[in-house]
Amino acid sequence: MSTLPEETADIPAVAAASQRPGPRRRLHPAWIVAAVAFLALVGAAGFRAAPGVLMVPLQQEFGWSTTVLSAAVSINLVLFGLTAPFAAALMERFGIRAVTATALVLIGAGSALTVLVNQSWQILLTWGLLIGLGTGSMALVFAATIANNWFAKSRGLVIGILTAGSAAGQLVFLPFIALLAQDPGWRQASLLIAAGALAVVPLVLKFLRNSPADAGVLPYGADELAAEVQDGSTNAPGDGRRSNAAVRAVQVLKRASRVRTFWALAAGFAICGATTNGLIGTHFIPSAHDHGMPETTAAGLLAVVGIFDIIGTIASGWLTDRFNPRVLLAVYYQFRGIGLLVLPLLLNVEVQPSIIVFVVIYGLDWVATVPPTAAICRETFGADGSVVFGWVFAAHQLGAAAAAIAAGALRDATGHYTYAWLGAAAMCTIAAVISATIRRNHSSREAEPAAA
Repeated sequence: MSTLPEETADIPAVAAASQRPGPRRRLHPAWIVAAVAFLALVGAAGFRAAPGVLMVPLQQEFGWSTTVLSAAVSINLVLFGLTAPFAAALMERFGIRAVTATALVLIGAGSALTVLVNQSWQILLTWGLLIGLGTGSMALVFAATIANNWFAKSRGLVIGILTAGSAAGQLVFLPFIALLAQDPGWRQASLLIAAGALAVVPLVLKFLRNSPADAGVLPYGADELAAEVQDGSTNAPGDGRRSNAAVRAVQVLKRASRVRTFWALAAGFAICGATTNGLIGTHFIPSAHDHGMPETTAAGLLAVVGIFDIIGTIASGWLTDRFNPRVLLAVYYQFRGIGLLVLPLLLNVEVQPSIIVFVVIYGLDWVATVPPTAAICRETFGADGSVVFGWVFAAHQLGAAAAAIAAGALRDATGHYTYAWLGAAAMCTIAAVISATIRRNHSSREAEPAAA
């Protein structure tokens, strides 16, 4: 009968003590933390639905070009991405609860202050700086951190559920934002987003524990999967990582940059961001409006994307726990490319069955890429996996920012979005090839010299 090696000493003593006989828990605290994290992601997701809906009303009131408003979205997306790896390190340094609460306050403040803007530079400050920093700290890295710290099994499923929180936020907010933007106006829609973000703060402060040690337990499933503890893949805040958050994030990037898998994931995720947040999320409603479709109708279609995003992301998490994540990524990207290729033919004044098929398929595929990408990060980089995923997610948002402003410039130059959709379809094929060629057998060994 084998025994666990010395690495198990990293488990906090209070968690080990929790294994002693005592009252049987009906619900592991990890699931309470996951539920609050889900609500926090819902509250933070309100702005993700806003730019596409509010772009036309702002243009009509202030006369700003699509390029100017796309620039504000691009600043937001860049900060959204570049904040993510530092947020992961900050969560290790100061705790998940403090970082999450601060992020939600920034989102609420940025959205509320938007009602006061009357010049273009001000929308760059609110949409771009404040909300970008807030949403970056509540990025998908947050989901990966919760899953890695609190769960020793079913991590893929948990990441899928938490990632679906962003889709749920889009689903909850988008129809109301569209209605408010029409009557009484876009300012009331901005206040709704602020209220949604701030309403979750009390729940975060009361129920979002920083680590299993705070609750006196092991991560969920750790007692059943001792092998994961043995190889060091289960770690939590409070494991001794108290270095400067910025220094840690940069050190992790230096180690990861020596590994080919990191660059493959970053390239694929940059294309993922370009084809979701950057194009569909920002420009689908304005593009549909160009074809004569009412904004509320287009917003309804985007909400349907949100519905099926929830289903697709949870299903992707389940699949990631069972199948090769590299194959899953290749399939997801290729299906997305096919959808974008035919999109210019589907947009019309009225909703046709073909566009319904598109939004269903695109919704299932929207962020289905997150669970397999996070799984490869964890598999390859171990305890650094969450911060590495933060850098990979930064590439996602840089791709989204570039696509958002490029599509806006193409729209102003040509009067339509066709070239943007076709270019995105080609990029998806590239991402599929890159993902399929990520090596599985050598990835873990690649990371060893880098981590030395």
